[in-house]
Amino acid sequence: MKKFKTKWEIQRNWQLIFPLFGLIALLYSSYKLANLFFESPTLLYITPVTLVIFYALIKLTLWIFKKLEHKWVVTYKWEMIRIFIVFAITGSSSVFVGRPLIAWAGITKENLNPALYWVLFIIIGLIFYQILLVTFGWLLGQFQFFWEFEKKMLRRFGLGKFVD
Repeated sequence: MKKFKTKWEIQRNWQLIFPLFGLIALLYSSYKLANLFFESPTLLYITPVTLVIFYALIKLTLWIFKKLEHKWVVTYKWEMIRIFIVFAITGSSSVFVGRPLIAWAGITKENLNPALYWVLFIIIGLIFYQILLVTFGWLLGQFQFFWEFEKKMLRRFGLGKFVD
């Protein structure tokens, strides 16, 4: 455990919640992905496939951490896990917020051209993504990182005059 804490620059035990939550989320994602391979999954089949996918996702995630370690300015390595968690929560939440909003507005695939429906869905999801990204970043103690990230994203969308 001491080696793990040193590698991720963890000074306090409460900071271990982020790697633990990240591992649980990766395991759950692996399980959900493994379920896609079987029509009627049994524990005998699903467990090894879940473990293989989990291993692949861990390797991919650690590789991404290594690539972003020098690009993203964070004080401690464990904060990168927290940033990834914010991105995951925000992406899922923007879909959960956007879908009912479009339904409330009366926009469905049946009464609108499907291409136009998806363009509207993406635009509404993107708007809520921006708001939720800063909100969840603030809730998980990474407001400054996500505010700078948000300003850079808005500049790329051509909306830099609103943040400068």
